[in-house]
Amino acid sequence: MSMTTILQHCLTGISLGGAYALIAIGYTLVYGILRLINFAHGDIFMMAGYFMIFSLASMPWPIAIIVTLVVTTLMGVGIERIAYKPLRSAPRMSIMISAISVSYLLQNLATYLFTAIPRGYPEIPFLKKIYHIGDLSASFVTLLTPIITIVLVIVLMILVNKTKTGMAMRAVSKDFETAKLMGININGVISITFAIGSFLAAVGSILYFTDRMSVTPFSGTLPGLKCFVAAVFGGIGNIPGAVIGGFFIGIVETLLVALGYSTFSDAFTFLLLIVMLLVRPTGLFGEKTVEKV
Repeated sequence: MSMTTILQHCLTGISLGGAYALIAIGYTLVYGILRLINFAHGDIFMMAGYFMIFSLASMPWPIAIIVTLVVTTLMGVGIERIAYKPLRSAPRMSIMISAISVSYLLQNLATYLFTAIPRGYPEIPFLKKIYHIGDLSASFVTLLTPIITIVLVIVLMILVNKTKTGMAMRAVSKDFETAKLMGININGVISITFAIGSFLAAVGSILYFTDRMSVTPFSGTLPGLKCFVAAVFGGIGNIPGAVIGGFFIGIVETLLVALGYSTFSDAFTFLLLIVMLLVRPTGLFGEKTVEKV
């Protein structure tokens, strides 16, 4: 395999990893605040794909993108209010079962409304424009994805570390009950967390499906699980860790396909999860938690 081919696949892998990173942040944010694995997150990403298909059918692409981002964000907040908020004081297993139920509900709702036949993802002309860099060629979306990912992560880190909202998020993450006693609006913080996660999933959805050209009701299942693995790999609850995990899985998966091991590219992700849980359960950048007695 020539160096040009390897670089070409690395470029594709970085782009895929950027989309994975944006979705993985959603898992890590919600886990950081609520200690909940939001299994419906991959299906929110899938629904964003359908929102974009229908928005672009009836309005110009800039408005369609805004509509998709807003509707997906509202859906994420709505799911939290309806399915998770009433179970806030229930055992953790109950809220996890609720998350799995929401995932299946969204999949079946999408199947009922849109059928299981793959729907073509609309083309945004400027995103599909091909650029040549020496012997390498890539669509604009391939080059744009890692840039957008890095910019959004920097903005998110500034929000979390430098603003009052971010301070409240960190306080709730450290100690839920004490934050509540200190007068922090817990429900508001959780809604903001779900809003950010869903917004990033919608951005990831636009970047991901532009390269993959079709959406089905089950399009979110495997990417969702891979992004969960990316979050665990980096250290669930750690934003930079989720980003590094997303890029790592995207690049390795693409290289495995390039080497002719496409059958094992999905298996690799879950093998990585098993190895990571055995060797370093807290992930690369995760902190060991100490239970106070």
